[in-house]
Amino acid sequence: MFLPRRKSTSLILACCIAFSLWYFDFFQPLQTPVLPLPPSQKQQPSASQPDQATVVPLESPPQAPIQESDDTKPAASAVPRESEAVRPKDDGPAQQYPVSSLISLPTGTPAKIPKIQYDFPKEPEGAKTERQKRLAAVKESFEHSWQGYKKHAWLKDELRPIAGGSVSSFGGWGATLVDTLDTLWMMGLKEDFEEAVQAVSKIDFSKCELEELNVFETTIRYLGGFLGAYDISGGKHAILLQKAKEVGNLLYGAFDTPNRMPVTRWKWDAKGYDKVKQEASGSTLIAEIGSLTLEFTRLAQLTGEHKFYDAIQRISNILEENQSKTALPGLWPVLMDAQSIEFRDVGFTLGGMADSTYEYLPKQHMLLGGLTDQYKNMYETAMDPIKEHIFFRPMLPGSPDILISGGARATDYSGRVTRDTKGQHLGCFTGGMVGIGAKIFDRPSEMKTARQLVDGCIWAYNHTQAGIMPEVFHMLACPTPDESCKWDEHAWLQGVANRNNNLNGKTTDEMTIDERGRILAEEWRLPEGFTEIDDHQYILRPEAIESVFILFRLTGDRRYQDAAWDMFRAIEKVTRTEIANAGIKDVTVEKPEKDDRMESFWLAETLKYFYAIFAEPEVLSLDEFVL
Repeated sequence: MFLPRRKSTSLILACCIAFSLWYFDFFQPLQTPVLPLPPSQKQQPSASQPDQATVVPLESPPQAPIQESDDTKPAASAVPRESEAVRPKDDGPAQQYPVSSLISLPTGTPAKIPKIQYDFPKEPEGAKTERQKRLAAVKESFEHSWQGYKKHAWLKDELRPIAGGSVSSFGGWGATLVDTLDTLWMMGLKEDFEEAVQAVSKIDFSKCELEELNVFETTIRYLGGFLGAYDISGGKHAILLQKAKEVGNLLYGAFDTPNRMPVTRWKWDAKGYDKVKQEASGSTLIAEIGSLTLEFTRLAQLTGEHKFYDAIQRISNILEENQSKTALPGLWPVLMDAQSIEFRDVGFTLGGMADSTYEYLPKQHMLLGGLTDQYKNMYETAMDPIKEHIFFRPMLPGSPDILISGGARATDYSGRVTRDTKGQHLGCFTGGMVGIGAKIFDRPSEMKTARQLVDGCIWAYNHTQAGIMPEVFHMLACPTPDESCKWDEHAWLQGVANRNNNLNGKTTDEMTIDERGRILAEEWRLPEGFTEIDDHQYILRPEAIESVFILFRLTGDRRYQDAAWDMFRAIEKVTRTEIANAGIKDVTVEKPEKDDRMESFWLAETLKYFYAIFAEPEVLSLDEFVL
């Protein structure tokens, strides 16, 4: 869909109650629907590209009129608060804790956000021919998987790409179909798109195959899927907006709590919409509560129903108010107490369970047309501690100038912070996020940071046996991120030995540290630089190619196209089945065993970005859509 990611991405995660989740490795990616920039917003050339012409954004469906008066209209830089209110509409079941007045969408003339996409010159014929061959190969892969889904799992959530059949992971409402609608349109598969749109009318959101809904996953796959498809197809299919509103009204019930914080793992049927009082959880993942902004905001823009914006803006206000009060000021911890509004946890990351809360900050700024500085301010407040404590340069052979997004643990509130050098495939969204932030917020020095992060993910792809980055891994951080970071084999072997002290049940304590490290590295098939591969899987994730695509569109550097092609060929080689494509269980072997599941984001996100990087620049332009 055209919004976020990451994500991400299994809907059925275990309930997160203790900080032990910081070590839980089955993280979910974020997906972002593709949303058009405000139609009245003119893109201005950035200072670094003074000669590029202004781009008129893709014409999008008009927003519903906003009801406002002079005394409720917010200033352009104001943070929307409850006092800037309109009366709520009664649309949907009665609520136990109704809102007396709603925070309205900010209004006014959109700010001038710089043009961010590179002004591509005419390409040589030879380069065009090669690009089009690659584009055709990606489209063929998509059509192979899509036909497999149509034949074996039509209107089901996910396909079993080996045995055939389906998996019901996200309520049984056809997650793959809804999530993939905008990709079908983007690839020009209009007949398939129309067929899928017709099938949408059969989805009944009053019935569900799950007792408990993950509000975040339902939002990004269904609400984002419908909105992205509605926008990219020019608003010509009313059924898509109708279904988006159905999902929005359904999920709005999860916000019916005393403090209006949502129940993110929502027993919606037991709620009966209006029969059972409910409270937000005392242990809520920050990604699940902080990553609803784009979809609910766009729904409010298209319908004129402020309740959807009000729902997420209350969360944003709380995040802003507490951003500098956490154990690592500027960042939000992995877990928060959404019931009492406390941020006591001391684990921090931009990986799984936190990722999209940060990713959505610059995107929400663009979606709102810069009418409030709130999301810009939160992003800029976060960037200094992120660069100091989360991003790290790994010690590697050849000393490549790359960065990995890791994590941190605040020992206490005294300012002592311990770095966690755990990399995640999910964390690869950071390169694209930082690149976009560098452009729209005039932070030019951070374009280098964005390149280093994207190059770090490309490095991780290039240095496993399967040519694919693992889900989760550990590395050694350089003492300082400068040019003096030289490869030290002894330090690497020591790191391997410290993290892997067991060899097939036999102790290695009597060996020298180098001997132990070398044997363990061979046993666990660790490429030089990795001290541990915590999770060997690849489940068809999109985050790496998403950031490679974004950096290509920001910089025009064609080496990112070559990197994308290498990534695609490696993935296609080991994941393709007779029916579609499947996740793999171990990237440290050349012929890994496949897993009988095709996540919806393979068609909705991963192949979308592989296609877009080889398409013409106007396809999925960064100056026209919020991705």
